[in-house]
Amino acid sequence: QAAADPMSSSDAPEDGPKETSSVSQNISDADAFKILLEMKMKKRQKKPALPSTVTELDTEDGSKVYVVGTAHFSDSSKKDVVKTIQEVQPDVVVVELCQYRVSMLKMDEKTLLKEAKEINLEKLQQAIKQNGVMSGLMQMLLLKVSAHITEQLGMAPGGEFREAFKEASKVPFCKFHLGDRPIPVTFKRAIAALSFWQKVKLAWGLCFLSDPISKDDVEKCKQKDLLEQMMAEMIGEFPDLHRTIVSERDIYLTYMLKQAAKQIELPRASETEPRKYIPAVVVGVVGMGHVPGIEKNWNSDLNIQEIMSVPPPSASSKIFKFVIKATVFGLMGYGCYRIGQRTVQFILSMPAAQNYLQKLTEIRSQH
Repeated sequence: QAAADPMSSSDAPEDGPKETSSVSQNISDADAFKILLEMKMKKRQKKPALPSTVTELDTEDGSKVYVVGTAHFSDSSKKDVVKTIQEVQPDVVVVELCQYRVSMLKMDEKTLLKEAKEINLEKLQQAIKQNGVMSGLMQMLLLKVSAHITEQLGMAPGGEFREAFKEASKVPFCKFHLGDRPIPVTFKRAIAALSFWQKVKLAWGLCFLSDPISKDDVEKCKQKDLLEQMMAEMIGEFPDLHRTIVSERDIYLTYMLKQAAKQIELPRASETEPRKYIPAVVVGVVGMGHVPGIEKNWNSDLNIQEIMSVPPPSASSKIFKFVIKATVFGLMGYGCYRIGQRTVQFILSMPAAQNYLQKLTEIRSQH
């Protein structure tokens, strides 16, 4: 859009405004599109110098997809994303985000650091309201993992996605797509895959996460996304959970990248002009842990309907939900009891109350 905007009146030369206006009126939308497209093609490198973290994939109709594998807490990943977009001048940029996490694109680093560290009751209630009790608790536990890394490194997650968003806005006719499966679906499917005791064990492991992490550790994890590597270590004994959190999302991301890589239709000067298509160039920005799965699924016929369905809650889920609710209400009831008990003791200790009780005792003894 920035490239397509006409020059503002304040920047235009004072002499010859009529000439500029007449030239603008004589250019049709199709011609303007072609001019800007030619400029974009000239800037697009035929043999781009790409970072080692980029995997190149092709479609049957000649479109190209450049998948940038990133570590979600890495400055070098941000640079890799910027360089790739500048080199290939894509038609579409796809990021590993869904609509429930899109807010991080417009937040600054300082705000995100503050948000990540403040996991409070209000956020828990919002997560439960949005995703249900079990999925909401799982979301908050995963946020705790992310907040732990954020606190250790002093770096907010998703920097590479924000850089992708900024760079995409600088490329003419570049669309920006959200490529990840909605997070409530992922959490609900993950919860459904666990038994009652597996849920308890996983929650326990996430609650007591406190291992220190250094920036060197992050860069060593460039071959596997840090957050998902930590999760993989904790859920290694739960293959079904790994399938829902990682493998199924590999399939979904692959499907979205292939959808984005469909050929682009060029504008026509008239309805009688035949339709013309050109191959698309796509940049995908995903965690490094998803790249092998995307490569594996690239040439497969994908159907995402199955991995988008949410199975009904199992008996263990109902039991766990009941235990959580009973625990919460029990703690609330006990708290009210303790507060009430202390309040009664405080009132009875007051001199006025003691005098009143003494009078009642004397009246009862007289009768």
